[in-house]
Amino acid sequence: MPDDTRNLRLDPTSPAAPILEPQPEPAEGAGDLLITHAIHPVATPVESARAPSLDARPSNAPIYISVQVKFALALAIGVGWLAFSVAVAMPWIDSLAAIAGRPLALAVVAGIALIPGFMNAFLISSLLLDRRPPRREFDTWPAVSILIAAYNEEASIVDTLRSLANQNYPGPFEVLVIDDGSVDRTAELVAACDYPWLRLVRQPMNAGKSAALNRGLEESVHDIVVTLDGDSYLYRNALKNLVGRYLSDPAHTRAVAGTMLVRNSRRNWVTRAQEWDYFHGIAAIKRVQSLYQGTLVAQGAFSIYDRAALVEVGGWADCVGEDIVLTWALLARGYRVGHAEDACCFTNAPDTLRQFVRQRQRWSRGMIEAFRAYGGILLKPRLSTMFVWWNVLFPWLDLAYTTFFIPGMLLAFFGIFWIAGPLTLALLPMALLVNLVMYRVGSQMFARSGLCVRRNVSGFLIYAFVYSLILQPACVAGYLAELAGLRKTWGTK
Repeated sequence: MPDDTRNLRLDPTSPAAPILEPQPEPAEGAGDLLITHAIHPVATPVESARAPSLDARPSNAPIYISVQVKFALALAIGVGWLAFSVAVAMPWIDSLAAIAGRPLALAVVAGIALIPGFMNAFLISSLLLDRRPPRREFDTWPAVSILIAAYNEEASIVDTLRSLANQNYPGPFEVLVIDDGSVDRTAELVAACDYPWLRLVRQPMNAGKSAALNRGLEESVHDIVVTLDGDSYLYRNALKNLVGRYLSDPAHTRAVAGTMLVRNSRRNWVTRAQEWDYFHGIAAIKRVQSLYQGTLVAQGAFSIYDRAALVEVGGWADCVGEDIVLTWALLARGYRVGHAEDACCFTNAPDTLRQFVRQRQRWSRGMIEAFRAYGGILLKPRLSTMFVWWNVLFPWLDLAYTTFFIPGMLLAFFGIFWIAGPLTLALLPMALLVNLVMYRVGSQMFARSGLCVRRNVSGFLIYAFVYSLILQPACVAGYLAELAGLRKTWGTK
């Protein structure tokens, strides 16, 4: 389990700037990861430059394994695990078939065990094979336009801007805060900030995040565009790491997603569990998708884009999942979308169960929106297309878990083992291995970045044993709401 015995903490809410001092006890709302030294802003105007191709590999470099070979190896391991799982699960399938019929028994067991097992085996293998190429060093760094769509963000917008002031980015940047008709003091607080790179853009009325970002795109001036949420806080060098990864990645890269971490994880059990979801599940799947040349979501909370590509796809669509739809628009045109695992951004996660459920419903609706707009990427001949097909399976997997596995566990408490029984315990070793590998990969990145995973045992236990009981029914509700055409709301993230 993660262990953090030290007491230096990143405190985004502290008014002290830019040096972050040790805190005897973290304040409510503070970040929960170790920081080892101070941040000093650097402002060096340079010319915009796109990096050439990567240098040749040095003679003493380790043996290179191509991405295609890594994919084949991971796929072979996944298929092998699937075959083993089918053999082990046959008695389970036979006993359930005697009650519900073989077609339904196959659908249920495949949905709650066999297909997730294949996915986990593929994910574990890919993470163990992944070796991120180093970022290049540059003599000049390009100018960047940073867009912050803000609606009623008075509680956090000043800290967000302070985190930008503390960035060690060796090139010029502009920041446009697009106030989307806020009814609080968001615009007033931004206007009072005395940063030479900051501009306030006012929307006449609340028109939604997509409209605000498109307005910012029109008024910004640089060829590289970064989006940042108004309640997010950039860790040191996050902007430099994000831009550096974008410049170092293959030439057909048009977007790179940063790494989102939970800023308010000490708030309650809801945020403590989400800390592990962001640290484990979301970060790991983005890393593997990037390995295979196509991260499926460059989240609007912190990502970088090529301006020309944004213009080419028409900017952000007016929908719930505007960042998902935009990413798929880029993928549909054959562009690559990457992931910068050490470009860390802390964000406020939903801190009530109701907010969390509504957020995940919106994410699920956004996936359906993306399929409706760009379902053709299912036929794109690229490695990451497999993850698009995974998304096709997610509604079935979530529905099987919600309608069969959860009731099956309730029946098991009364000694009825039709669905959940002794064989269900066979799922635990794979689940444990997935979490161990994710933790290893994530903690290694933290160590390189001067961060340390805090002790959050209760959050992990909730994440491991309770989280899916809430998450997957919420996703099913989101799918059904989108398919039924119910009214859409643009809430928190």
